Amino acid sequence: MGKYEEIERKFLVTSDMFQELITKSHRIVQGYLSSVPERTVRVRIKGNKGFITVKGQSREGGMARFEWEKEIAVAEAEQLLRLCEPGVIDKTRHEIPLGKHTIEVDVFQGENEGLVIAEIELEKAEEQLSLPSWIGKEVTGDERYYNSFLSKHPFRSW
Repeated sequence: MGKYEEIERKFLVTSDMFQELITKSHRIVQGYLSSVPERTVRVRIKGNKGFITVKGQSREGGMARFEWEKEIAVAEAEQLLRLCEPGVIDKTRHEIPLGKHTIEVDVFQGENEGLVIAEIELEKAEEQLSLPSWIGKEVTGDERYYNSFLSKHPFRSW
């Protein structure tokens, strides 16, 4: 596994039972300078930090892909957001511990309101997990649930 590889699984969240387990929350606003699957370039403001992220094409059924991220000043991120493709993602990310992992539950606002997705980053693709009861259908590899897709085809329009 390369230093810049991201391995994660995504699931729909079926209830709000996760709320009592939250240890941290951040508002995230993000846009895309490029949303083509071969090279997604994302600009994000998470809390009081800015980031630029480059992601490669998904492999292994959507579970693994190249990811490079660099922290940038919030003012720079705000400037870059003005250059992004139409369709901004606005969500609150809640962190919930699960053994040695952290479940990140994204509760979407705006045009994607009503969508709640849980992501779990893994050390290796074949890693087995025991998931809480509020985790529903797996949507790893389903492009409809990629933020880059949601920015162009919001959940409320499905």
